[in-house]
Amino acid sequence: MNSKQISRQQFQLSQTSWSRVLLVSCIVLCLVARISSDEDYYKLLGVSKEASTREIRQAFKKLALTMHPDKNPNDETAHDEFLKINRAYEVLKDEDLRKKYDKYGEKGLDEQQGGRYESWNFYRYDFGIYDDDLEIITLDRGDFDAAVSSGELWFVNFYFPRCSHCHDLAPTWREFAKEMDGVIRIGAVNCGDNGRLCRSKGVNSYPSLYIFKAGMNAEKYFGDRSKESLTKFAMQFVKSRVTELWQGNIFNEIDRAFAARIGWLITFCADTGDCLESQTRQKLAGMLEGLVHVGWMDCSTQAELCESFEVTSSTTAFFPPGSMLKDKGSVLYLQSLDAREIYTQVLQHLPDLETLSKDSFEAKLAHHRWLVSFTFGQTGLASHEYKKLNALLKDDHIQVGKVDCLAEAELCSSLYVQKPSIAVFKGLGIHDFEIHHGKDVLYNIVAFAKESVKAHVTTLRPENFPSHEKEPWLVDFFAPWCPPCRALLPELRKASIQLAGQLKFGTLDCTIHDGLCSTYNIQAYPTTVIFNKTSIHEYEGHHSADGILEFIEDLVNPVVVTLNPDTFSELVKRRKSDELWMVDFYAPWCGPCQALLPEWRRVARMLNGMVSVGTVDCQKHHSFCQGEGVRAYPEIRLYSHGSNHRDQYHSYNGWHRDAHSLRTWAMGFLPRASVDLSPEDFKNQVLGGAEHWVVDFYAPWCGPCQHFAPEFESLARMMKGTVRAGKVDCQAHYQTCHSAGVKAYPTVRFYPHLGTKRRDQGGEHINSRDAGVIADILRQRLQQLSPWLQDKSSKLKDEL
Repeated sequence: MNSKQISRQQFQLSQTSWSRVLLVSCIVLCLVARISSDEDYYKLLGVSKEASTREIRQAFKKLALTMHPDKNPNDETAHDEFLKINRAYEVLKDEDLRKKYDKYGEKGLDEQQGGRYESWNFYRYDFGIYDDDLEIITLDRGDFDAAVSSGELWFVNFYFPRCSHCHDLAPTWREFAKEMDGVIRIGAVNCGDNGRLCRSKGVNSYPSLYIFKAGMNAEKYFGDRSKESLTKFAMQFVKSRVTELWQGNIFNEIDRAFAARIGWLITFCADTGDCLESQTRQKLAGMLEGLVHVGWMDCSTQAELCESFEVTSSTTAFFPPGSMLKDKGSVLYLQSLDAREIYTQVLQHLPDLETLSKDSFEAKLAHHRWLVSFTFGQTGLASHEYKKLNALLKDDHIQVGKVDCLAEAELCSSLYVQKPSIAVFKGLGIHDFEIHHGKDVLYNIVAFAKESVKAHVTTLRPENFPSHEKEPWLVDFFAPWCPPCRALLPELRKASIQLAGQLKFGTLDCTIHDGLCSTYNIQAYPTTVIFNKTSIHEYEGHHSADGILEFIEDLVNPVVVTLNPDTFSELVKRRKSDELWMVDFYAPWCGPCQALLPEWRRVARMLNGMVSVGTVDCQKHHSFCQGEGVRAYPEIRLYSHGSNHRDQYHSYNGWHRDAHSLRTWAMGFLPRASVDLSPEDFKNQVLGGAEHWVVDFYAPWCGPCQHFAPEFESLARMMKGTVRAGKVDCQAHYQTCHSAGVKAYPTVRFYPHLGTKRRDQGGEHINSRDAGVIADILRQRLQQLSPWLQDKSSKLKDEL
């Protein structure tokens, strides 16, 4: 079944099922109320629960430089004390682990987590290179999508902390960021902390520099890493026009701009005084795009025109929209030659956002999409840069306005707006809106507005809370100060688009509606619940749209088998000789068991068709678990095939209980479907054989290669009988990989059999590390090749 097409009928669950869920939930919530962590991770690092990832990283670095054992060689407690803050940092920097910790305390985490740390020199020189640079925006996984989809131009440096070239570039990147401040956004991604993000962008060497803008493909920079070269490259993407004005065009150009309520910034270049350089004018055109046109006039050839403006020496003047060209009272004359200073002064003189009153609010929002800033007097969107919102949201047909809640207290109260806020109204009246809870920065607000009008997420209040709705609802109970909550919100929007018409989405702010949250016994944030008539299911999973979709699909088509003593005996003890079972013995009150649930569902999906996955509730079947020798929870066992002793099993004692680690462990008990290729095998079978091949070029020391290995093995099983799968160890067989043009690991290549004796050594590159995606690519490619191969075979028969 397609997980994105879940029908309402399939959503229905029995009253008995709900009773079990309610019982388990009550037990868990009672336990959560009793949990008392031995250490408060936030206090250990000296940060609040509202701290951002960057603030957590900065706090940890400060502590690491003073508490590290290398700096305290005579302190016997230094190692243990440093392990505590290291563990706190490793948990709080990760959105998913932070959510588990906030909800279950230390008991919800893997015990061995945070057991290793780096040298003092690493934290001093390599850790968070750009965290303290104001002009460089450090982007984490939760920020990245919002940034590059905002419509602004971004130049991003993907770096790795231990990379010497990254450190060599850092001083230049800082100077470059200052040079381009305001023209384009300069970002940095630490691939040591955000490996998944970097891999998804195809980053496999450091530093990697990419230009991003919504609507265009990312473009990698390969040039010289000097400030001048970086600036020249970046300015290619600043497409804003600088117009040379003269007697024949000036009045038409200005009239046309003024009609569109756009002003003009004109540089008059005379024989005396300093004229803005052409690159400065180009920068200003980019900074003011959509708000102000930028032009210049050569007074040596347009002397009479410059005289009419009373210009006697080089100067720059801003003409606001609607101003009289020769009325000096409305013109702003600028003496600065600095692009940033001029930009700031021009923004201050631009018209403010449109003010909405109670009388105009409902009429204006009934049929148009609006982004509204709710202010309280002078507080709210105070930055003049927010005047750019109209221009940035114009193509999305989103109008921008503001409401002063001191003047319109009744209106704001009816919407439960109690502090400066930004909300998007989606064109269906004043009750269908979503409040922004992300960073109060321009790019984040723009991305939110663009996402929100496409998504189907509603801000809930007591008046529209789905307590008696016929349709299923997903409700996210959250607190705005909670970083994991903020990280989940954009993922909810993505999921709402995928499940439009099948499931409604809403968010409830528990800092405002604490009574309603108490009614549903919400004790940790975020708590995401699916309401379907009498059935309630709490979401436990990653902060991702895919995780939510998987959870919904699991409700409809469970991939984990719920076992009792009878079914365990029938399915596991009497399993077929070629069948494997992986079983989780758990207790509902156990924090680590609850934390394992989403990973257990995910690994079941990953292993579907290869290993059967089940669970046994040892609270319900206590005697049975005792008889099986289960003494602690969760207990993960694998019952392998081919054994004459059906009671024999292998216990999982790995470091991590994530889906990837569990899948790797389970697949180690399966016979391999891929083969190792020697140089002779590669030459004779892959290049010279009569079968289709897909090949993984890897190195044993390469972390991403190890991560990809079980994925490739799954691919080998998917394509068995159609495409053979082989692996080449590039450390042992460097020349084979070099001849194939392999420059990074892992590299996946497809070698189709085209009816010839020899094939190209390079094969066809496949830019994916997902088994399902690669399998789809291979099937499509084989489908394309099928008519061609049949035609070639027919011609060969004719020739014979």
